[in-house]
Amino acid sequence: MYSWSDDTSDWYGSGSYSFGDAGKDVRSAAASAAAASGPRTYRAKSGPTHPELIDPHKRISTKSANPLIVAVDVTGSMANWPFEIFDRLPLLYNTLAQYREDVEICFAAIGDAKADRWPLQVTEFAHGYDLEQQLGSLYGEGGGGDAPESYGLFAWWVENHVSTPNATQPFLIVFGDAPMHPTIPADQVTGLLGDSPREGGGSASWTQKLFGGSAPAEIDALQTWQRVAQSWNTWFLRRPTGRKGDEVDQQWAEAVGRKRVFRIDDEQRAVDYAMGLVARAWGHLDDFEANMRARQDEGKVKSVAERIRKEGPRVLACPSCAARIPATAMGRYVCTFCGSTLEV
Repeated sequence: MYSWSDDTSDWYGSGSYSFGDAGKDVRSAAASAAAASGPRTYRAKSGPTHPELIDPHKRISTKSANPLIVAVDVTGSMANWPFEIFDRLPLLYNTLAQYREDVEICFAAIGDAKADRWPLQVTEFAHGYDLEQQLGSLYGEGGGGDAPESYGLFAWWVENHVSTPNATQPFLIVFGDAPMHPTIPADQVTGLLGDSPREGGGSASWTQKLFGGSAPAEIDALQTWQRVAQSWNTWFLRRPTGRKGDEVDQQWAEAVGRKRVFRIDDEQRAVDYAMGLVARAWGHLDDFEANMRARQDEGKVKSVAERIRKEGPRVLACPSCAARIPATAMGRYVCTFCGSTLEV
């Protein structure tokens, strides 16, 4: 099920599903490369296999109009969840590439800069089987120190090291279970990312306005996330820990918006929720439901789909002609450009 192949005959759900023609060539090439490379695994490593591939000093860019960053907290409290998420990479890419063929994905592994050796690991944007090498270079350190983690450092990296010139609302999905350190020490920004907060990683005019031309000792992590959330369709998918409305929920609500904090009830459905959020925004939730139905029982399909419809993003553009959907549109909507009917 989690292979690069187009073959869905071994899917054990109640329905049937076939991938569409979009992205077929990339899926075929990925399946051939995977067959030649052998089994996939992201466990049992003593460190990054290719440290140069995950170095957060780098700046990355993509020409894709539909980029996606998937960030995963890999500290000890997350247990095996990162590996479960990483294992579903082929399903994630093959499904989303049907909807937008130019989708490219960047992966990030988040730890605690106060305790971990590799507190932030980031890959380039990639597509198809190239994602395997990128993802395989990440190291699930499983460390962490106190309860807060260095999510703020990651937000700074996104804001200052990532360029998506052709994207209008790129997706940023963070899987985690903890609060963030409320501030980002300037020495972490300098030592781990190679930036001067005064310069903002090359954006001096912006940070001079923000900091008044002086280098701060600490940077507000929540404000950094708030700026990122203005440019990115940002979601925090929380592992089922704690209680609803606790301090973790409250802090992340302040950082990215209350409606963007999505508590996951079933850990095994984590990637389904992420794919569903994107499919909903891209106008393909019905197809995604069929995809789930071929893999899972009807109860799980219904549970995920209902939550996505209730709490997920609005459809942003017509999936047939890419025309923008008016902000006032509700329920069943007929595209005024191509006549397609969709649920917004």
